[in-house]
This record gives sequence, C-alpha cells and structure tokens, in this order.
Amino acid sequence: MDIKANLEAVKNSFINPDCQLVSVSKTKPVELLMEAYNAGVRDFGENKVQEIQEKQPQMPSDVRWHMIGHLQRNKVKYIAEFVHLIHGVDSFRLLREIEKQGKKVNRKIPVLLQIHIAEEESKFGFDREELLEMLENDDFKRFQHVHILGLMGMATFTENSDQVRKEFRSLKSLFDELKEKALPDFVEMQELSMGMSGDYQIAQEEGSTMVRIGSAIFGARNTH
Repeated sequence: MDIKANLEAVKNSFINPDCQLVSVSKTKPVELLMEAYNAGVRDFGENKVQEIQEKQPQMPSDVRWHMIGHLQRNKVKYIAEFVHLIHGVDSFRLLREIEKQGKKVNRKIPVLLQIHIAEEESKFGFDREELLEMLENDDFKRFQHVHILGLMGMATFTENSDQVRKEFRSLKSLFDELKEKALPDFVEMQELSMGMSGDYQIAQEEGSTMVRIGSAIFGARNTH
C-alpha cells in the first residue's frame, strides 16, 4: 500500500482544494502514521483517547491531533493539554467538562459542536433547539477555556446520495444561520466538518471546510 499515492489521489479528487483533510489514523500503527507524516500529513484523527495518548509521544511534536470519536467526559483530562481540535462535542455537559479541564491546563481548547443530522438513531449530537438553547444559556456565555470553531455532522450511512446531500445541506444552513447571530467571543463559525471517505465529495459540494478520511488513505480499517 502506497500511502503517499493514496493521499495524492484523495487530494486530486477534492472538489474544493482548500478543504482541510484530517487523515483518520484510528487503529493504525505508528509506522503507517509516520509514512503519512513523511508524505506531508500533519492532521491526524483518532476516535479513542487511549490511542491518542499512546501515539502522541511517539510522533513528532508538530502533529495536530483531532479527537473525532465520541468523547466521554471522564477522558477529557487526558488530552486537554495538547489536543488540536475536538470534533464531536455533542452535549452541554461535555462542553462544561472541557471548559473545566481547559481552565486546569490554562488553555482554550478548540472544539466543534456536533449536530445530529442523520436519520439513524445511533448518531450523537445536538438538535437545533438544544443548540440554540445552549447558546443563550448564561453559564455557557461565561466560558473562558473553550474555543468553538464551528459545527460537525455525520450523514446517514446509506447509498442514497440525495439523502446524504439533504442532511449536509441542512447542516450548512444551520451553520449560515449561526454566522448571522450575535454569539459570544469564543464562538466562531469558521469550520464546517462534514464528509468521510464515502461522501466527502458531496460534503464539499455542500460547503464542507474539513473532511475526515481514513480508509482511502490507510486502506480498510483494522477492527478491534
């Protein structure tokens, strides 16, 4: 498997060349991550805190670690000091914990708010009402150690591209709506993270600024 060639093929297939690529390296050994690093990758996505903890000291210090999986509140403290971006902030309770841990390490932790757009029940995330309610909450407005950079969402896992497109479009319209709102200083609508190996081109057509791609770069995922 030629990771460098895979990366070039992925980049060449981008509809929006400015879209940021997060290489999803979950379950992959450090040797493969180093191959990707040597091919120019600096943004790596992991979905388990334990895996980030194990890999981070073994990789060069300029790697940007993205926590892309479902994050449990009791695990935030293990990545608070160095995580580059937490993609899946799916509840006010989790955000409070990130604020608390950010305060402990004296750092504003960058996050994306995960919005539930899929029709599957299993996906995590805020719905529109919960999100708008949180943005008006006085406790929320006092946060000082989180930096909300935008939104993230995962489409339904389906062959139906019209459905996927509709879900991405609904997220983009929420993103645009929030851009027009008066939000606290620590909330910026810069990044719209949507799209994975199977649907990133549709996501880019619908306005994604960041995609998470694993299997197209590293080959089929290892299950464990």
